[in-house]
Amino acid sequence: MRTKPLPETFAYGIDIGKKVFHVVAVDREGAVIQRTKFARETLQSFFDLAPRTLIGMEACPGSQWLARRLIDMGHDARIIPARFVKPYVKSNKTDTVDAAAIAEAVTRPTMRFVEVRTPEQVDLQALHRIRDRLVGQRTGLMNQARAFCIEYGLAMRIGAGGFHADIRRHLDNQENDLTQNMRGLLSDLLDDLTYIEKRVKALSTKIEAIAKEDETICRLLTVPGIGPLGATALVAAAGDGKQFRKARDMAAWLGLVPAEHSTGGKQILLGISKRGNGYVRRLIIHGARSCFLHLNRESHALGRWLNALEARTHRNKAVVALANKLTRIVWAILTQPGTVYLRSKGAAV
Repeated sequence: MRTKPLPETFAYGIDIGKKVFHVVAVDREGAVIQRTKFARETLQSFFDLAPRTLIGMEACPGSQWLARRLIDMGHDARIIPARFVKPYVKSNKTDTVDAAAIAEAVTRPTMRFVEVRTPEQVDLQALHRIRDRLVGQRTGLMNQARAFCIEYGLAMRIGAGGFHADIRRHLDNQENDLTQNMRGLLSDLLDDLTYIEKRVKALSTKIEAIAKEDETICRLLTVPGIGPLGATALVAAAGDGKQFRKARDMAAWLGLVPAEHSTGGKQILLGISKRGNGYVRRLIIHGARSCFLHLNRESHALGRWLNALEARTHRNKAVVALANKLTRIVWAILTQPGTVYLRSKGAAV
């Protein structure tokens, strides 16, 4: 017989599995009043009958889909980062204990939550992740081919352009030490590389087309150092940015603020925390580095600030500081519809 929802339930915690979902209900005092588990097919029927209430789950594959379904039913579904749930796990770890910890964590007034993304955001993020995987494979193929060639005394220049020119020159030169077997293997690697590069180009084209059609992304493109890849990745990960109370919160979410380990009244600041989405942070920092090198500082609003920053700190630190500042500008544009970045000298930044 299927377990019925209890009317006195204040919040639910769900431990998500592939086929089995463990659910724990708590009352207003935080006491556990129900423990049960469901197959994927019956979970939705249970919450369709349950009184509309607060439901928590850990961030994991499947949590975004389940949160959207529960929100459509009228529930207040929230996703919690796994590291914020761990302190509430008591004694031995089981699926039911995890669900109870989630139910307790979701009721905390200071808890931080993951944004529930739209299907469009999930699709856009998938494009980026597939492209990033292919770029990594492309780099791996090039490095493997370089290593094979160096075993025969054939070095190649750095960079993709130098690689393509040198590998073909080595293959065409019948006087070098490459064996016929190795020439065949290198030709196969080049075929694999050509296929991957076509896939990367096709995905990049698709991302750029999305960037041109979306009004918010077009406004983000007015920010220096933010291109189609960075803008679409930011929208896919952060949405409208309204989950952040202020611009600094978004920079901290991307790990672009100093980590802190202070005690005894003594403040100790470390390097940047590197929390959050490493892929988006990498794009922002690469964009900031390009901006740092090529921005016209005489005519741009950021010019004087960058000059003063470069004079008092190392260039790498200045690049990260610029990435932090660009992220704050992005937050302002995301949260204020119709806003664009003003590049003219003296404009507010």
